[in-house]
Amino acid sequence: MVTTTNRYSNSSERHIGIDVGKSTLDVFVLERDTHWQVQNSTDGIKQLIRDLRRMKLTRILIEATGGYERAFVEACVEKDMPIIVAQPILIRQFEKAQGLIAKTDKLDSKLIAEFGAVMKPEIKPIATKEIRYIKDLLLRRRQLTEFRTQELNRKQKAPKALAATHRRLIKVTEKELEWVNAKLDKAVAEISEWKRRYEIITSVPGMGSGVAYTLLGELPELGQLNSRQIAALCGLAPYNRDSGSMNGKRRIRGGRAPIRTMLYMAMMCAIQHNPIMKNFYQKLVAQGKHKKVALTACMRKMVTILNTMVKNDEVWNIA
Repeated sequence: MVTTTNRYSNSSERHIGIDVGKSTLDVFVLERDTHWQVQNSTDGIKQLIRDLRRMKLTRILIEATGGYERAFVEACVEKDMPIIVAQPILIRQFEKAQGLIAKTDKLDSKLIAEFGAVMKPEIKPIATKEIRYIKDLLLRRRQLTEFRTQELNRKQKAPKALAATHRRLIKVTEKELEWVNAKLDKAVAEISEWKRRYEIITSVPGMGSGVAYTLLGELPELGQLNSRQIAALCGLAPYNRDSGSMNGKRRIRGGRAPIRTMLYMAMMCAIQHNPIMKNFYQKLVAQGKHKKVALTACMRKMVTILNTMVKNDEVWNIA
């Protein structure tokens, strides 16, 4: 370890930045200007947790790196440590604002720690082990569904001599989908709260198992926030784009993409089979709204309806 003084040295806070690699974790304690590296392995993480618990921690920040950070994050959750999984785009924007060009693992870990000290992101609860399990199953379900669609498209264009290989892959993929769906059914049934939420969501015409599973795994806040907040989490809240005398179009942005994708597909069905959503959609189109804008408004209306239903523990009862 190498220690020097810095402008944060007089602070009583402790911000830890972790730069994640496939095989290593680079650790930087901002207020002590201290850096070291450990193996991204079970033993390395255990030792790092022991070292960090000796400090009075303010925030531990780590970037979402597609899975390499998961073991460390779960270890922090088990020990009730103040872990924050930061979006890489926010770190990169902060880096640009600092005017930094050089890049090493040590500098990256320091940058992440400094982002925590300057921006002070809120420490939010990490998803429980059960929710993470459902999210893993949902991810696998999406992967298999996308692969099956790709193979079906390839089969249509393939010569007859190759049709058999496509059929075999499609058959295997469908069996794997059945296995994943069975695991999802079991995971939901084992938790009474989720089982009730599943019943509430699927009671709405046009909302099937796929939507219910996605909302259970990706939106645990459903029923706990107000309409504006829940729409923003789904990336369905419109934001102004005004400057001076210019009034720009309001657009949605951010949010959780898997939810938005699933709701889009579900709404294509709902505007055909759900009288409330069908009438709302047709009314918006009749007013001159672009069909995609009208569909987005229907998605926003549906998620706020579901939010209220879960909050009030009520199933769909509109004729």
